[in-house]
Amino acid sequence: MSKWLFAFLGFSFFRFPGAIIGYFLGTIAENFSSKKLNKSYLNRISSKEFELNLLALASLVIKADGKVTKQELDYVRTYFVSAYGKERANATFKVFNDSLKNIGISPIKISSLFNSALNYESRLQVIHFLFGIAKADGIVSNSEIEKLLEFSNLLKLSYADFLSIKAMFVNEVGGAYRILEIEKSATNQQIKRAYRDLAKKHHPDKVQHLGTAYVKAAQDKFQKIQKAYERIKQERGF
Repeated sequence: MSKWLFAFLGFSFFRFPGAIIGYFLGTIAENFSSKKLNKSYLNRISSKEFELNLLALASLVIKADGKVTKQELDYVRTYFVSAYGKERANATFKVFNDSLKNIGISPIKISSLFNSALNYESRLQVIHFLFGIAKADGIVSNSEIEKLLEFSNLLKLSYADFLSIKAMFVNEVGGAYRILEIEKSATNQQIKRAYRDLAKKHHPDKVQHLGTAYVKAAQDKFQKIQKAYERIKQERGF
């Protein structure tokens, strides 16, 4: 649990003073845990191997609805450049285009590799990234959702977590509750507990080992969880 998680939780329950106190307590905790957090899962898989396999999954999402749009391609390029720098991203694209693009891509093999090399929170971030690709052209089609659900199942993610991420990209009735993985009939206490649990599960610190771009994307996801919680609080007046 980091300073930002303490700050967010402090803000949720005690507003601005709580955020300050939470940040301070989190900073102390982080001093003891940061070394453990940073010695993480990518030592079981090379960075190059991770990038190429992630790009392979991205290519399958792009082609899922039978069309390849410029917005989706630009989204992937921008994300990779942000994550790894232009030179390294271009090298990854070249290797993929030269040797991997025209051979069969096996989601089963890729997911097996990711399952052994990445923690649960990192696999959640992979699905979040893939949803971002599907949404890049403005609409997440049914065929894209089916493909993303297939990947989510292969990555051994819970259906509730899949629906939570989906609700961040697809507008639907009760979306705020879906993001928090609760029913509308949930009590206020259940809502608070669900928010705290999700705040821990989706916190950006859980993907630090993947790099800055993934932390930023996780922050975006974390903010959507926060907004969903605030929306429900306003509706219920607690």
